[in-house]
Amino acid sequence: MDFAAFKSFLQPAFPGLTEQQRARFEALDGLYRDWNARINVISRKDIDGLYDHHILHSLAVAAYLRECEEETFRAWTEGGLQVLDLGTGGGFPGIPLAILFPKVRFLLCDSVGKKTIVASAVAGALGLENAEVVNARAETLPGPFDHVVSRAVASLQDFYPWVKGRYRRSILYLRGGDVAEETGLLMARYHLRDVATWPVSSWLPDPYFEGKYLVRIGR
Repeated sequence: MDFAAFKSFLQPAFPGLTEQQRARFEALDGLYRDWNARINVISRKDIDGLYDHHILHSLAVAAYLRECEEETFRAWTEGGLQVLDLGTGGGFPGIPLAILFPKVRFLLCDSVGKKTIVASAVAGALGLENAEVVNARAETLPGPFDHVVSRAVASLQDFYPWVKGRYRRSILYLRGGDVAEETGLLMARYHLRDVATWPVSSWLPDPYFEGKYLVRIGR
């Protein structure tokens, strides 16, 4: 998917995009190609899939909120929230979300320093004043945050203890595989009741997204 196809898909989904937001999304292609040639944060075989496999996948968080939690989506649009992107890698889902929600403060965190170099450089080149990148482990971060977002950095059972008690409203976790089994085990182990799953393929009708979900964990 090139930028033109990306824009034609995104514009109807989020019709309020400004010229600055569109320009920032367009700039991502060159920035990630340049940095990925130096520090590999995206498979080199998949760099041509940047817009659909990585940016749109990241924005599935926003698509879920718009479709399933209108009040929460409105709060993200209005701003004043603090969101942690844990295990951001090269900046996913945090950077695309920071472009889409300029009034939300994002903290992008990863324990691998070379990955945060890329995320920090991309955010800086875009002029994203609402995105801060840190090289740290989850347990060292201040909190709590309003929401935690992440993209398949570990199983739910491993991920949840890292952020337990560090969020006020929800965890929005992009995950593939046997999500039903993982959520069942998680709910039983931590006595959670407010857990929901949403198929990413309901928004991105491409075989690549079959079996990929957004898992929402409430308080």
